[in-house]
Amino acid sequence: MLGLPATVANATSRVGVFAQSLSAVAGFRQEGFRDLGVALRILPTMLIAAWIGAKLATSIDDELFGRIFGGVMLLALPVILWNPRPPADAANRPAMAMPLQHAIYFAIGLYSGAIQAGVGIPLTLALVGAGRLDLVRASSVKVALTSATTAVALAQFIWVGKVAWMQGLILAVGMGLGGYFGSRIGARGGEKLLRPALTVCVVLLAIRMLLGSGG
Repeated sequence: MLGLPATVANATSRVGVFAQSLSAVAGFRQEGFRDLGVALRILPTMLIAAWIGAKLATSIDDELFGRIFGGVMLLALPVILWNPRPPADAANRPAMAMPLQHAIYFAIGLYSGAIQAGVGIPLTLALVGAGRLDLVRASSVKVALTSATTAVALAQFIWVGKVAWMQGLILAVGMGLGGYFGSRIGARGGEKLLRPALTVCVVLLAIRMLLGSGG
């Protein structure tokens, strides 16, 4: 909304996302959540997918990318509104087949590299469903994975000169603080406060992107 082309805005946002994810990892660790072993098992698949996604994003026309982005955000809205909760017997259920798990994480990693926005929702759902984690533990693993995939995507965007550094560094300060305090609030049960704000932001951003720069 500040006038950057869609692909440059997408790339620049990764500076803030990276700072946010790292600070959220620190926040969750201070609350006692250190499930990095789960993240390491998933990480290679998601890193490869994120790099491919970032390569694809840099080759798409700005206007087309904006409309794709807006459409994806509206499609994701029902998932954002839905409050995922693992079933009571989730820990006793058989694990999902590993090839299927990695296919799911590859698809999420591809999206993370290409678009990123809202990726925490499907990633959290996958960790709850396939990984059989509770929602807070899934969130702590999610931010660790997002830190790594964002680093890969950001490196690709820097390489092709798509990052607007002034805006990116301003984002990094605000999102870094938000990631730290938000993770601590989330670890203590603050999800109900964050979901309405996220919903409003997704709707407004999706409408803006679907209308295009002249809308």
